Amino acid sequence: MKVTVVGAGNVGATCADCIAQKDIVNEVVLLDIKEGVAEGKSLDMWQTAPINVYDTRIKGVTNDYSATAGSDVVVITSGLPRKPGMSRDDLISTNAGIVKSVTENIIKHSPDTIIVIVSNPLDVMCYCAYLAAKIDSSRVFGMAGILDTARYKAFLAEALNISPKDIQALLLGGHGDTMVPLPRYTTVAGIPVTELMDSDQLNAIIERTKVGGGELVKLMGTSAWYAPGAAAAQMVEAIVRDSKRVFPVCTLLNGEYGLKNIYLGVPVVLGKKGIEKVIEVSLDSEEKKLLEESAKAVKGVMDVLDGMKMF
Repeated sequence: MKVTVVGAGNVGATCADCIAQKDIVNEVVLLDIKEGVAEGKSLDMWQTAPINVYDTRIKGVTNDYSATAGSDVVVITSGLPRKPGMSRDDLISTNAGIVKSVTENIIKHSPDTIIVIVSNPLDVMCYCAYLAAKIDSSRVFGMAGILDTARYKAFLAEALNISPKDIQALLLGGHGDTMVPLPRYTTVAGIPVTELMDSDQLNAIIERTKVGGGELVKLMGTSAWYAPGAAAAQMVEAIVRDSKRVFPVCTLLNGEYGLKNIYLGVPVVLGKKGIEKVIEVSLDSEEKKLLEESAKAVKGVMDVLDGMKMF
């Protein structure tokens, strides 16, 4: 088994390292456009193999897509962060151009691969990759819900002073301020979370989750990488092991939840074929309203990409 991670920045390098340490594939290829970066980070990671006891070979390359040939899964983390003075449209245009080029190169060398998008703006970059790849949407999807859910669980575990292992939770919608956490589907060892904390405390945690990425940017001056990298690696593991894990994933909806032709976060079953099933959970009127508002916001960004006439 072979996995490629495109982009050797903080998120990509962390993802590659996590995958290697799981010891679930024969080879991880780390690709970047900056000379020597992927090679150096890969060498550094490989030198941890005797310490962390794994066999996965790690290979770094500079812009050599032939080295990615035959990849079973490809994780795309490429793209630029939003800079001062850059509009949303500018960011979409820049990163869409990068994701389009990367996807086309990947598909050329690995036509049967499964593509996991991490690049931002996440929802629209999934859509961009889908248009560029020209393959079934079950093989092109994005990592966002696992990260958002992890933040939600971490905050809950801290507030309740319990192990995060015992928390089950679900979020829907777009990645960012319009995400839709579902307290009704949040449990601690099977106990509804609403039995363990009051609504004010729970709502405060939900609001913190929505701006979880922004909180880290304010603290560090840059976006997160440990949790995003680990989240993408967890998705890769579910695919490689064909473990049928149920995760919230950004996928193309074709009528589910009453929504069509939109990439949005919903629970799915992940296995060796990619997204093997989209799970529809029942929503009350308020939850439906929030999901529709999130979908409207995401569709607006997708429309911006369509307006750029890149495809």
